[in-house]
Order: sequence, then C-alpha cells, then structure tokens
Amino acid sequence: MEILNHFSLKNYNTFGIEANAKQFVSVHSVADLKTVLIENKAKNKFILGGGSNMLLTQDIDALVIHIDLKGKKIVEENDDFVWIESQAGENWHEFVLWTINQNFGGLENMSLIPGNVGTTPVQNIGAYGTEIKDTFVSCLAIKIDTLEMKTFSKKTCHFGYRESIFKNELKDQYIITSVIFKLTKRNHKINISYGDITLELEKNNIVTPTLKDVSNAVIAIRQSKLPDPKVLGNSGSFFKNPIVLKSDFEKIHQKFPEMKFYEISETEVKVPAGWLIEHAGFKGKRYGDAGIHKNQALVLVNYGSATGQEILNVSKEIQDTIFNTFGIHIEAEVNII
Repeated sequence: MEILNHFSLKNYNTFGIEANAKQFVSVHSVADLKTVLIENKAKNKFILGGGSNMLLTQDIDALVIHIDLKGKKIVEENDDFVWIESQAGENWHEFVLWTINQNFGGLENMSLIPGNVGTTPVQNIGAYGTEIKDTFVSCLAIKIDTLEMKTFSKKTCHFGYRESIFKNELKDQYIITSVIFKLTKRNHKINISYGDITLELEKNNIVTPTLKDVSNAVIAIRQSKLPDPKVLGNSGSFFKNPIVLKSDFEKIHQKFPEMKFYEISETEVKVPAGWLIEHAGFKGKRYGDAGIHKNQALVLVNYGSATGQEILNVSKEIQDTIFNTFGIHIEAEVNII
C-alpha cells in the first residue's frame, strides 16, 4: 500500500470536481484497512467510497482512505430467501444486476443508483418505492479509533428517510466493510407502484413483469431523466423530498393547488423537491459551468470546470427561492465537504 501525496480526487467524485487530497491510499482488504488506521492513528482521516454522494468544495487536508474492498457471497439460504454478503467496495449497480441475474429479488427498483455497496446504508438509499432498509439485514463496520469490528442490525442502524445512525450519532466514527441483504428466491414482491414504471412496462407491452423487466424499466427511466456522471458531472438527486406537516401543507396547498404531494402518515405529506424546483423556474438554468439539468430539476450538474463552491452557491439560491416562494425548506441529500 502506497500513500500518495497531493493526490487529485477529480476521478473519485461523480461531480468531477477538481480537488486534492493531502494524502491518499486505496485499501483492498480489511487487514490493509486496519494497518492504515494503526500506522496513521494521529492523522486526520477522510473515508471515501464511490464518491457519488458528495460535493467537494475544497481540498481535503487529511489522509483520504479509499475503500476498495471487493467480493460477494451467499452466507445463508432456504427455499424462499437468500442472504448475500457484499463487500463495501462493490459497485452498487453491478451488484444489483448480479442479484437479478441470479433471480434474487428485492433490489431491482434501485438499479442504476451511483455509488458503492458500503455507503448504501449510510444514506438508506432508495428509489421507486423501495429503500435499503427493506432488504437490509446487517452490516459489519470497523471503529476508526479502536479497530473494533461491530455488527449493526437493521434496528441499530436507526434508518429514516435518507438517514441512518452513520449520518448522525456515529458520523465519522465507523467504516462499513460489508453489508448483508435478505433477498427473495421465489414469490418475488414486484413493486411497480410508481406510475413511471407502469408506463414504461406498458410501452413495452409487458403485463407480468419479471425482476429484469422492472430493472430495465427503472434503468430506462433514469437514463431518460438523469445524466451519466461519466459524461456530465453530477451526484444524482441533490435534494431530499421535503416532509411537511399536513396542517402546514393545507395552507400551502390552498395557495398552490397544483402542487404534487404524497401522504406518508396521518400527520405528514412528502412534496417532490423536483416539482418545487421546476415550478420555481430553475430547471435547465445554467450559471457558468454549474447548473440544473434540463430533464430533471433535482439534479445539479458540472458542465466542465465548475468548482464545488459554485455548485453549492446554486444550491443555496434554489433553497432560498423555494422557501421564499412556497414556504418549504428543502435539504441537500448530498454531503457537502
């Protein structure tokens, strides 16, 4: 393992932001990871996964440890279910496709989400009616300061909407090294509750969709709306969909009756952030090399040489305008570094 100095992170973040790490090392095993942590105990550390959920606004004055642990295996199975352990450095989309090719169900609605397996529990990622917590069993993580290995169950992860214990109480304390998912082997629960998926399936004359059909539909929808980070720098959805108390929303809805919303409990509704941003006039706008994607208002993009600060400034203008226009605060889903 070689520790590199003044290392460019441009190819390690999906926004394609030019920023440097003071030091950089890529680890390919838990043993290597432990060695790096022991030998660099006194140094500031920054843990890097797939680089898909962060916006770099500055150089990183720390040792950047890139988690590149690979491998996946079946750890348990019966007639109905299979338990799969994936190492943290596996590419998420490739892992999802692998499960589908094995006819294991549960992850197909989350096809084409950028990033690696190890960071999926941190965000409790989700798409088209499913979230990681729906199939998550546990994850194994190493405590950065003591090297203690600990297993976190679904309950102890404190999952919420794009939230987990790793984003809150235990932020920057643990590195996830592997994740176990419980997937179906038969009697798959096909989820086509989102209208876009239904329309895509109808377009292809598919009446009884398979796991692969659902995955293909999701991929087609995402590719039609979301730019490929390899072509146009982005981090997928930049903002969370805001959750608003029904009592507050009723007043907002009277003023904006066309506003879309989804009831999520007896007291709360979720409002699509993309709808708010588009109706505030930001969709397709460009500020130099920073901008909002023309097909999906939730996605902020780097057209070439935008800095992280320039993209952050655009996001703040959007947040301020949404609040002033609709009285709703939208939060960034992306981690601002």
